[in-house]
Amino acid sequence: MKNDQIAVIDIGSNTIRLVLYKYDVKRGLKEIENIKVVARLRNYLLANGQLSNDGIEKLLNVLDTFKMMLHDYGITNVLATATAAVRQATNGPHILMKIKKEIGIDIRLLSEEREAFYGYLAVVYSLSTPSAVTIDMGGGSTEVTLYKDKELMYSYSFPFGSVSLKQQFMKDDTLTSEERNSIYQFAKEQFSSLKWLQGLSLPVIGIGGSARNMAKIDQHKKGYPISGIHQYKMKKEDFDEIRVKIAGLSYEELKQLDGLSSDRADIIAPVLEVFQALMDVVGSPIFQFSRKGLREGLVIEKIIKENPKAFDKHHVSEYNVKFLAEEFGKSKENNEYFTSLCEKVYQEFCRFSILQFSNESLAMLKQAAKLFYLGEYIEADSASQHTFYLLSNRSIDGLNHKDRIRLALLASYKNKEDFRRYAAPFLSWFTKDELKQIQGLGSLLKFVYALNASKRKIVKDVVIRRNAQIIDVFIYTKGSALAEIYKVNRQKKHIDKLFIEDVNLHFIEGEG
Repeated sequence: MKNDQIAVIDIGSNTIRLVLYKYDVKRGLKEIENIKVVARLRNYLLANGQLSNDGIEKLLNVLDTFKMMLHDYGITNVLATATAAVRQATNGPHILMKIKKEIGIDIRLLSEEREAFYGYLAVVYSLSTPSAVTIDMGGGSTEVTLYKDKELMYSYSFPFGSVSLKQQFMKDDTLTSEERNSIYQFAKEQFSSLKWLQGLSLPVIGIGGSARNMAKIDQHKKGYPISGIHQYKMKKEDFDEIRVKIAGLSYEELKQLDGLSSDRADIIAPVLEVFQALMDVVGSPIFQFSRKGLREGLVIEKIIKENPKAFDKHHVSEYNVKFLAEEFGKSKENNEYFTSLCEKVYQEFCRFSILQFSNESLAMLKQAAKLFYLGEYIEADSASQHTFYLLSNRSIDGLNHKDRIRLALLASYKNKEDFRRYAAPFLSWFTKDELKQIQGLGSLLKFVYALNASKRKIVKDVVIRRNAQIIDVFIYTKGSALAEIYKVNRQKKHIDKLFIEDVNLHFIEGEG
């Protein structure tokens, strides 16, 4: 038995999934395997409300396979749930008993309220967005929540989803203009029935496969320079442009569209009409995406019950930076020392207006200090390149994509030439002043990193004094700083560029 691994079986109306997670108190939660079967159980609901025998047989076959896989993985910690397709089936209780008897898996049938709650839970523990409306559109139901300051205010589950809308409104796999308008008007009427959704002017956060595909299509269209859709944002006008384009494509053309899963080609168009209707009711200027949803919410709830301090929804990025540092072998003790020394030097630089103080800049500096040159874990000689690649191409919960690139540029800073090369694909993301600020903070990080060259934490204090046209930097140590003196003198050029005056370094042993 692998005690650190949790499996989730998610029986939805469109897909059935087996997802494996690994949790470590020091490294956080990570998805390690995701197996999807497109079962379309919603299509097996008969006129009398029952799930047909063919549908039940398909479900049993999938679960039997999942059971064998779990046995091979050696995982017994399993959270198995069913949502709209089984919930809406009049023979749902019979199906659950049959699964228990024949497969030996206990399935928890989620209520509409709990399904909405788990989507909310995943969002607030993985995104920094303080207030928003979430939508999780499955095959047979659509869950909507409103949260403010990370607290759930309202939730509701509508008994329609991507597969049921197709059945109700579409004659074949290609959406006509009349069908498109009918779906939009239907969804807008449904959402408008909830007074708490109207005119909020908050971001709408999409959860689930259809939202994920929308983000991928937009990224392909824009030639997006980094990977990952979690925390990705689209402006309303960009959303409208893609929605209109998709509405005009045939089913065969949709199957060839970059970024769109072929198994969603027949349902993506009606889904986008629903998203559009919600944005119009909410008055949202932004559509944001969360890769985390129901399954992550289930696991997070389980972990928090056992360890209430495992995560912090109000400090998402701080926790995940800490997890990332641990994963790449960063010593907590050395990290705390280095971060503290960076803060001290930053305060000194700001005292003489070499850098402009702000709480935002200090927070960025401290995050970058915790991850500075984490690429050494792979190869010391190429630490800068590995650091930038890892941080820029890996989702970090709580950081939007721009802040993730900012962090990558800071934590990988080596010299001006490499900085410009790394920043080149992202010049439209930052102003010249922002890039200048990042480069200044990066120079500080590189300088302070040299102050701990021997990893012995011997520098106790750094004090700057200005005398006429000279800047004196006094570095107080508690022992011989031979390695630090050598390294700092090699890196001195990075801070020389920040000062107008000449800079002199003074190492003073046994004082401070």
